[in-house]
Amino acid sequence: MIHSRKNKITRVEVYKSPIKLKEPFIISLGPLDHAQNIIVVIRTDCGLTGFGECSPFMTINGESIDTAFIVGGYLAKSLIGADSLDIEGCMTTMDKVIYANSSIKSAFDIALYDIASQYAGLPLYAFLGGKDDKTIITDYTVSIGEPEKMAADALRIVDNGFQFIKVKLGKAGEKDVERIRMIREKVGMTIPLRIDANQGWTRDEAVNTLCALEPYNIQFCEEPIARWDYMALPEVRKKSPVPVMADESCCDHHDAARLIDISACGLFNIKLGKSSGIFNALKMISLAERAGVMMQVGGFLESRLGFTASAHIALVSDNIIYYDFDSPLMFVDDPVTGGITYDHSGVVTVPGTPGLGAGVDQLYLDQLEKISVR
Repeated sequence: MIHSRKNKITRVEVYKSPIKLKEPFIISLGPLDHAQNIIVVIRTDCGLTGFGECSPFMTINGESIDTAFIVGGYLAKSLIGADSLDIEGCMTTMDKVIYANSSIKSAFDIALYDIASQYAGLPLYAFLGGKDDKTIITDYTVSIGEPEKMAADALRIVDNGFQFIKVKLGKAGEKDVERIRMIREKVGMTIPLRIDANQGWTRDEAVNTLCALEPYNIQFCEEPIARWDYMALPEVRKKSPVPVMADESCCDHHDAARLIDISACGLFNIKLGKSSGIFNALKMISLAERAGVMMQVGGFLESRLGFTASAHIALVSDNIIYYDFDSPLMFVDDPVTGGITYDHSGVVTVPGTPGLGAGVDQLYLDQLEKISVR
């Protein structure tokens, strides 16, 4: 890690950034009609500015836009005067201020990595040792609902040019099978389907449902059972014809190590909002690589700002082979400057400029509720 007597943190701004979605996003844990996000801006004494973002998710990481905003103020105060290039030291400081709160910590972490990679004169992925040598193609998600609507939504996704579909399930296994059957009737058997139960099934229901879904060409299933029941994942994995991916049960490197030790699954879903940011996500990726575990990089309801950080992370490992970056496409408004871009088929282009390569329009920030700490 680079160390410097300069680049001291002189100011931190924390903003509430709620953005309306084009239509409600519905998963087994409940519906959402807004992305309730937090933007963090860190400024240093040598003129560098770092941007970060998180999307607190009450039912997954136990944070809300309000708790993250308040905790963000505590974290900001703790980092004033710190060396922005000492990311490990800054993370240790934040962990001493408050336990957990991984979502808001991830926004600070991303902003710090933005500064460090700008200072190094490298795109973030290169600063992390990665290469822009793969094609990132995002899926697009079908919210859970009545089978007929889900099938129509899936067909619209195909007609819009996307190459992969993610389907939210987890509300009654038998009906979930009907949902997938009707989707396949509409879109055919060729386009890959990925499913996410968001912990919605019991153990037996998971096994029965996944076995019933075998004929429908499912790439993998995310988090089939409750996160606290992770000791049962090896059994579900063994009995399921569909590969199992850990998501809510795999938040940080400690979780990843436990899941590897019990051979719980062959796939991890890496999200910066679960891991407290890039610093710990890199540890998860290293563990997965050594264990031969393949990975997806995803997120919550971050804008293109947060997903730009995720896209940089996706370039650091050959074991990262799946990408779930569709949330920004669901937003009514896009206040992000620079950042990742999407083509008509879901191909994502990552900025090659130094740092994160993304920021937020100042006129948009000026309208938001904020905490400013000097």
